[in-house]
Amino acid sequence: MKPAKRKSLKRRLTIQLLLFQIGSLFIVSAGFVAYLSTGGGGSALLSPQAAQITANALVRDKNGRLALKETSEFVELRSNTPDFWFVAVSETGEIVQGGQVPEAFSNMDQQLSDIKLSDIREAALSYSYLAVVRIAVVRRVSGPLGEFAMIGKGGPFSMTFPVLLFSNILIMPILFIMSLVTIVTIPWIIRREFLALSSIARAAETIDIDKRGYRLPDGDIPREVQPLVHAVNGALKRLDDGYERHKRFILDAAHELRTPVAILQTRVETLLDGPSRNRILADASRIAVLAEQLLDLQRLGGQKAPLIPLDLVSLCRSVVADMAPLAISQGYELSFEPEEEPILALADDASLQRALMNIVQNAIEHGGNRGTITIKVAANRVIDICDEGSGIPEEDRELVFDAFHRLRPQDRGTGLGLNLVQEIIRYHGGEINISDSSTGGACFRISLPYC
Repeated sequence: MKPAKRKSLKRRLTIQLLLFQIGSLFIVSAGFVAYLSTGGGGSALLSPQAAQITANALVRDKNGRLALKETSEFVELRSNTPDFWFVAVSETGEIVQGGQVPEAFSNMDQQLSDIKLSDIREAALSYSYLAVVRIAVVRRVSGPLGEFAMIGKGGPFSMTFPVLLFSNILIMPILFIMSLVTIVTIPWIIRREFLALSSIARAAETIDIDKRGYRLPDGDIPREVQPLVHAVNGALKRLDDGYERHKRFILDAAHELRTPVAILQTRVETLLDGPSRNRILADASRIAVLAEQLLDLQRLGGQKAPLIPLDLVSLCRSVVADMAPLAISQGYELSFEPEEEPILALADDASLQRALMNIVQNAIEHGGNRGTITIKVAANRVIDICDEGSGIPEEDRELVFDAFHRLRPQDRGTGLGLNLVQEIIRYHGGEINISDSSTGGACFRISLPYC
């Protein structure tokens, strides 16, 4: 079953905060529109129809001054809008007003006279209005006496005003800048606040069995995350304590085994020669090897020896010399084939020698007591140890490195040799794998890093 895709907390927070900001802008803008459309204190919203009716009602009296004529349309407008008022200025700067002009706009006649009609840009509709003075919409309308700039209040409200408001040259940049700042800063702020969590994640990735005692840093993390970090550190401490108890147990058990095994071997050696004596000696030797391998594993997991430049050819030659008597006595020939000399690699002499001896010992035990065991050392720090036995099935080539795993239950090995080999090679930063030799036997290949 495919695991469910995890949701990103950063993404969720960013989206929610952006939606909140956009919603807040929308609510504030809608409230502002409602405030103006309902005639809130200081607002002046004159509908285009009312402005046109007023412009059509402007005439000149007998003295040639602007005056307001009570046309039927204007009378109907005033009856439908009892609080109707307006202030208009002509192209020549003449000013006329009607109704009860609010105090906030009582001095607007002078400001209107300073506005040139050409400064009020044409709108896409049949009437033009784009300049905003304070919170009053200035409309540009044409009447029998020419064009007028007009503010006021009255007439039917339509949805054209919100379009006007949000398309206004003063409003749009503000909304655009606010939106841009919000979109940019919110993700940045969230990423910055998550840096501490990212550093904890990177620190957690470095924890392994060889870095016992390490704890996640908790100095610069949010208070809400501290309980989780403390819980993880507590779990790490309990694991460290359990590992130390396990390590002490293995060491103590291995040390305790060495003495009785040595005594057993000494007593068996005093017995008369015979099949029983040889079997008992073999069993005692197997127990002794097991104890030594347990100690080797614990030493490898504890204080490790430093890796220094080492000649692999010289090391392998020493292993061949040590293992030759045993191999020959079991019916094998040993072949040593270095590609060149010297071949240097960073290694620990004692542990790498133990690993090579274990592989040769494994070849002696499982090679069928015939043929040649070949040790090759290539210039690229690759060591091949091959036999001419029956080989290892491909499906078992990973399992043989598990502790106490045996291909055949009757095997008399300890079950720790190849596991120890793998741990040693890993400690050296190398790799070990198994393939078929040219004769069908098993071939162990060790690849070590550059010096």
